[in-house]
Amino acid sequence: MLTSLDLLEKIAATPTPWHAVQNVKTALEEKGFSHLPAWENQSFGAGDFYVTRNGSALIALRIPEGLNPEKASFRVTAAHGDSPCFRVKPDGMLTGNQPRLNTELYGGSIHSSWMDTPLGLAGRVMLRTEEGIVPKLIFSQKPVAVIPNTAPHLRPMNDGLVLDPKCDLIPLCAGGDLKEMIVEILKESGEDFPKDAVVGWDLSLVIPEKGQVIGSAEEGLLVSPRLDDLECVYTCLEGFLAAEGPENVISVFALFDNEETGSLSYAGAAGTFLKDVLARVLPDERQRQAAFARSFFVSADNAHALHPNHPELSDGQNAPRMNGGIVIKYNAAQRYMSDGFSGAVFAEICRKASVPVQTFANRADKRGGSTLGNLSEAQVPMRGVDIGLPQLAMHSARETAGCKDVDYMVRGITAFYSEDFSLSDEGLQWN
Repeated sequence: MLTSLDLLEKIAATPTPWHAVQNVKTALEEKGFSHLPAWENQSFGAGDFYVTRNGSALIALRIPEGLNPEKASFRVTAAHGDSPCFRVKPDGMLTGNQPRLNTELYGGSIHSSWMDTPLGLAGRVMLRTEEGIVPKLIFSQKPVAVIPNTAPHLRPMNDGLVLDPKCDLIPLCAGGDLKEMIVEILKESGEDFPKDAVVGWDLSLVIPEKGQVIGSAEEGLLVSPRLDDLECVYTCLEGFLAAEGPENVISVFALFDNEETGSLSYAGAAGTFLKDVLARVLPDERQRQAAFARSFFVSADNAHALHPNHPELSDGQNAPRMNGGIVIKYNAAQRYMSDGFSGAVFAEICRKASVPVQTFANRADKRGGSTLGNLSEAQVPMRGVDIGLPQLAMHSARETAGCKDVDYMVRGITAFYSEDFSLSDEGLQWN
């Protein structure tokens, strides 16, 4: 069973969405899953499979033996592997009195949390070879850059200063040639390429250090980069792999990219990836649409916990606490896909598994964010629910969550994939 300490190890090894896919692929293959390339458009038979897109999104499926397409349904969990960070631009260096990396913001970060901390370089690079262009993943845990604050002697720093991304958030580095930095990082991992072989990159500056536990690993707090949303990625994956699905239920685990920038991309939840893969499972459109009507979708993305220093920012009746259990998220404007029925279904599954459930809704004057569920729903029409684990400092370079909630999510997701139930307009029926 995945523990909070296990989770910190996995997050530390997952600096970018490309690493998330690589690490999930490894876990799947260790369990006997087979890779089916997206460009081979054959239908799936019974077995355990995964498909990737752009190296940064992945869908895994468990298709039972003897599946009856006339009675089939899908059980889906979805999470995202991207996090706010600083992406390196194509022309990656700036000149001046100190070498600087030419970056831009990816997602909506808390800017101040990135200041004065050593930053690693991670992502994928494109390398020219005699056979063509090959992508390689890199991750420099040895720091390569820092974003320095300005001293309060030189300008006011504690009186509502707004940091300007085009000057205040430019990282300093020690070297003046990005390609040389990339080649050195490749050498450290045993890859030897000349500088002129580097022809492109998707690189980010990331927090390279492993997160830590405050208090006990069972009931304390996790402080780590990228809890949003790698905590949900790895807990959902654990539940997916641990469960044995009922007859005629196709279990699906989806890992998307680009949630932090709206999901409208080739590898995002608003794209066609999930729809395309499920069409390969049930090629007959009539059977597939009927299966959608019997199916259930769990969108897993962390939720705002009640902030002890600012309780006034939350809806007092719908403000989850860390270490208090899985959060079901609601929004009247349908920025989350949960409704009264889908929330009750998931809560009942958790009740049977003795997993505590909390609710989240924004304070009435706050718009809040959206996530994967309602975007995916436009492509694959299923009932569904938005859930997450409660955390503080969402979009900070380091975020805080509860250790106990890791176990709650694994148990809840395992139960979701395992329970034998049917859905219809008449409600939920246990089989």
